[in-house]
Amino acid sequence: MPRITPERREAKRAEILAAARRCFSRDGFHQTSMPDIATEAGVSAGAPYRYFASKEEIIVAIAGDAFRLLFEPVERIAAGTRAASVADLMAASLEVLSAETVTDAAGHPVPVEELLRCAVQTWSELLRDDAVRAHAVEGFESVRRSITEALQRGQTAGAVPSAVPPERAARLVMGLLHGFLLQRVAFELTDTAAFGDDIRTLL
Repeated sequence: MPRITPERREAKRAEILAAARRCFSRDGFHQTSMPDIATEAGVSAGAPYRYFASKEEIIVAIAGDAFRLLFEPVERIAAGTRAASVADLMAASLEVLSAETVTDAAGHPVPVEELLRCAVQTWSELLRDDAVRAHAVEGFESVRRSITEALQRGQTAGAVPSAVPPERAARLVMGLLHGFLLQRVAFELTDTAAFGDDIRTLL
């Protein structure tokens, strides 16, 4: 039997991940079983276990893609050299959230709506799964540090008010983005452009 190439293995893994994302987005984490994912992917019942040790591992992978979608644009600005304001950081993420598809960590196109629905579900997992929580805390702290550093540069340049400590302002940015994500998914408030305009006006 010929050995599967790394490229083919990665492609099959991406297919299973995409199938799981569709199932989770449609039916939820706990209403979806590994056989459900296999059926959605069109593979044998045991095939997903060749690529993922458990459903929880799939959840962590999809959650990582979901929050990467939200915060990677912010981190790109934070890693740059220009002085960014709070509104600049918000606008970067909102632009991505208004798209229909994005590219995941493996370079595959992913529907934004599916990722956001999975992101909202992930918050409940933090309360019951220590592994998911550990990944989330690590990601949260990494993004918070990046935003804090960007806002410190912004304060030096006069683009961010000096009255608010950068650490607290970073939490504000993250809270606004999380809040908009929840409103979009739960209440179908999808007017991203108007939200971005309002953020710039208020801030």
